[in-house]
Amino acid sequence: MIAQQFAAGTVSPGALQASMHASLTQGPFLWYANRGTGVVLVALLTLSVAIGVLSTVRAGTPAWPRFATQALHRNISLIAAALLVVHVATAVVDTFVDIRWYDAIIPFRGSYKSYWLGLGAIAFDIIAVVIITSLLRYRLGHRGWRGIHVLTYFAWGVGVFHGIGIGTDSTTAWEAGITAVCIGVVTLALVIRMATWSHERRLAA
Repeated sequence: MIAQQFAAGTVSPGALQASMHASLTQGPFLWYANRGTGVVLVALLTLSVAIGVLSTVRAGTPAWPRFATQALHRNISLIAAALLVVHVATAVVDTFVDIRWYDAIIPFRGSYKSYWLGLGAIAFDIIAVVIITSLLRYRLGHRGWRGIHVLTYFAWGVGVFHGIGIGTDSTTAWEAGITAVCIGVVTLALVIRMATWSHERRLAA
């Protein structure tokens, strides 16, 4: 409506800009974007963690060598990191709830669902540290990098609880199902890895 008025010359550019800003920061767009990115982010992090666990299996096949699994893990992780930035940004920009930019970094300081928001901040901080140390991997050494990288499992678990506690759709059947599937996928990956690890130890003995 206001765009039509602007085209007709009855609305100033400043009023048009103010209206567009209000529709973005106060309308439902950011709210839906935050909810949507949150659900997709949990799924991507689940895939990243599960593939990361399976990528440590030493065995490979000609059809799917180990480096392909590691490359898939890395690419999914990069997409998840980008989506995490969008998820945090939409929560901060949206004025429906009072979430400041530092609430995404400093845990348990926010006024909106402080505990659950704080869990999200912890997950964000851990993932940020993992990304930074991954960029410095060759300076840290494999053992140091790996010791930090395994914190991703903890970040994933904290992120799942964050979504359960703060998500407006967490009690619905479809989101509860997605959460259950994500937990099941990571659990299955860990079971497979423990089984193959035991087998590898027997072969090495």
